Amino acid sequence: MSRRYGNRPRSPRPFAMDCRDIYLMGICGTGMAGLAGLLRQKGYNVRGSDSQAYPPMSELLKGLRIPVQLGYGEENLSTMPDLVIIGNVIRRDNPEAVYVLREKIPYMSFPQALSHFFLCERTPLVVAGTHGKTTTSSLLVSALAGTGEDPGFMIGGVLNAYDSGFHLGNPPWFVLEGDEYDTAFFDKQPKFIYYMPKAAILTSIEFDHADIYQDLDAVKAAFVRFVEIIPQDGLIVACADWPAVRDVLRYARCRVVTYGESKDLDYYFKSYRTDD
Repeated sequence: MSRRYGNRPRSPRPFAMDCRDIYLMGICGTGMAGLAGLLRQKGYNVRGSDSQAYPPMSELLKGLRIPVQLGYGEENLSTMPDLVIIGNVIRRDNPEAVYVLREKIPYMSFPQALSHFFLCERTPLVVAGTHGKTTTSSLLVSALAGTGEDPGFMIGGVLNAYDSGFHLGNPPWFVLEGDEYDTAFFDKQPKFIYYMPKAAILTSIEFDHADIYQDLDAVKAAFVRFVEIIPQDGLIVACADWPAVRDVLRYARCRVVTYGESKDLDYYFKSYRTDD
């Protein structure tokens, strides 16, 4: 397995610490709309733009009274925001991106913003893996809520108990999906590098995202970077039925608990039944 390392996660571009007006490019995406909702819950003035808007995200943003401009253009930024958050769908030649860079408006990516505004003051619990992130994250939120906790979360699905995919919650926990896809046109590192996990669940690793990863070794190298940033006093809970997961776990510095169907694991699956 080859190990390829990029630079350390980049710090957000400098902006006024008392910033109130935040503009999101690509605001109607699932993650960006959730981030907009979290920022609104935290008291920021939020607005944004996208090429199109469809339910359920359009209805979510409308319900939060977050203005959305359809179509990208410099005129959308005529009232200059304190900070622009640039979504992964935005290309470098996007007219608003060109304007932001030219006018030197402070900007950051979705994962940078999530880390800066929410994770620095919480204990992040990150669910990573090629498959199963949304389901497993939802189960983790439900488990924490069942113990009386009020975890914050950012999940790419709608939890029935909250009727939402995001929730500000209360300290210490914040649950989120750790996506291995790249961050933005100006930063090709995996999103999950920014999430500062104290503990993680690793569900699976196989070749995916062929548009940015050359082969399985490249995917594994990204996950090696992820497990290496978990501190020594942290925890990884991993489905070790996957050979690629076992390869990556060799680089963990923290305690590892394994699960799956193989009987050599810490917890293994024997049978199940379903009911209401």
